[in-house]
Amino acid sequence: MKQVFRKGIKKIILQALILMLILFSPLQCYALEMTSGESLFNKNCSSCHLNGGNIIRRGKTLKLSALKSRGLDNPEAIAKIASDGIGIMSGYKEVLGNGGDELVAVWIWEQAQNAWVQE
Repeated sequence: MKQVFRKGIKKIILQALILMLILFSPLQCYALEMTSGESLFNKNCSSCHLNGGNIIRRGKTLKLSALKSRGLDNPEAIAKIASDGIGIMSGYKEVLGNGGDELVAVWIWEQAQNAWVQE
């Protein structure tokens, strides 16, 4: 009976160690970092919208005044455009992944509030 109990304890300890390695591994931290709004923006949006600008159409920037003038005065409205696209800009739903449009939209909105000045 003791031997069965010891095997069970060893198995539980081993499973706990494996779980800890998975939860706190550098790869997991990297994956979380890669799904931040900033990293999604840098990877997928910054080539046209560097520092909130727009290299294709000057008036269609991500600056606060330009967003508000187009009725994009909240992250939800920005997320819809990131996902579905607008005008000549294609949607990025598949590229941004599940919930990525919301992450990038919140980050864009925060940057617009700060006039795109990085801290």
